[in-house]
Amino acid sequence: MWDNTDKLEFQSKEEIKAFQSIALQKQISYLYANSPFYKNLFNTHNINPSTIKSVSDLSQIPTTSKTDLDKNNSSFQCVATNKIVEYVTTSGTIGNSIIIALTKNDLDRLAYNEKRSLEIAGVTSNDIVQLTTTLDKMFMAGMAYYTGAISLGASVIRSGISNPSPQWKIISRFNPTVTITVPSFLYKLAKFGSSNNISPNDSSLKKAICIGEPIRNKNFTPNKLQQKINSQWNIELYSTYASTEMMTAFTECRAQKGGHQLPELIIVEILNDNGTPVADGQLGEVTVTPLGVEGTPVLRYQTGDLARAYFDKCECGRNTLRLGPVEGRKNQMIKFKGTTLFPQSIEEVLQSFDEIGNYVIEISKNTIDTDNIRIYIADDLSDQFVKNLKLEFADNIRVTPEIEKVSTSILAKMLYTEGARKPMKIRDIRIN
Repeated sequence: MWDNTDKLEFQSKEEIKAFQSIALQKQISYLYANSPFYKNLFNTHNINPSTIKSVSDLSQIPTTSKTDLDKNNSSFQCVATNKIVEYVTTSGTIGNSIIIALTKNDLDRLAYNEKRSLEIAGVTSNDIVQLTTTLDKMFMAGMAYYTGAISLGASVIRSGISNPSPQWKIISRFNPTVTITVPSFLYKLAKFGSSNNISPNDSSLKKAICIGEPIRNKNFTPNKLQQKINSQWNIELYSTYASTEMMTAFTECRAQKGGHQLPELIIVEILNDNGTPVADGQLGEVTVTPLGVEGTPVLRYQTGDLARAYFDKCECGRNTLRLGPVEGRKNQMIKFKGTTLFPQSIEEVLQSFDEIGNYVIEISKNTIDTDNIRIYIADDLSDQFVKNLKLEFADNIRVTPEIEKVSTSILAKMLYTEGARKPMKIRDIRIN
């Protein structure tokens, strides 16, 4: 379905919408014929699939939440077991992990998605890509980056997750030009290099595709994490956003003004709490309808991520929606001492201190059933440092969370629970 559609994003908005409307009709027909969950949803709400003819008609269909996917996981599967070539799961960072079944077509779609995303960020077949994410533990993202880079024609080094020292040895030996990494690790890599007579700016790495953590403020200026990285390393940073359920990525172009939608692969809505589209540039929940998915497709899926969408033409020439940085998760909103905030604003403060390596933010209910925030940091930090940190919180978010020092070994266990694919920096135990 997506063959020869790589120029669609440069066409007019009317042409893009027309293409998506036809693709949506095909997806709706497929879901009604093959998805037990969606067939029941349509019948329960007396929705005739043939009446959904355009993107504008999506509002007739109820949204789908992660709770639906969790409680009815097998009912979302649209193919027989002998058609499944790969099983992956969501990370389980928020709630239970979800099983996603993929067909051969889904794997091809995934490779195309990441190939296109890398192209948007300026990666070419001449690049050598260092992939610092895991390809095991049923992790979709690592597989997507790998197959996408191969499809693009780039060379790939699967260095995986490790400490800075072996990563620098790989860099010096193979001379990668692009790295795909978590930005906080990139900062650790830069600091390690600077402390060990390795000049990051003299290395072969000139570009980083940043995953898992935001590097921009909501107005696209560099946030504190990006500022810290670039203070050590003049490397080009590109933000990307995706999830296992949507099987599609939003990646920045050279303008770095939001991640570009791949219109042949996904329809995006930004909705308020009432399920109504917000105005352009306003904050709302990212709600997605992936196109062309066979194994475990979703429709009007609420990601829980809060972001802003921009529809004006990008300076790169693309006419597609651009998705701003995720500003919080809907179910992680905190009301603390009369202030409404998200964990990301707490992380911004923590990331401004070089002295803080690892941390865990714990959100809980206190004895009077209101939200409480406790931050765990390493016990090698002084009491004076903790006082300064509290002052920084008061200045930046107007409230001061509890701060507790623990040993580095305990902090590591809190961060890396058994079987986890990435550090669990945020622990929301309000509903546990």
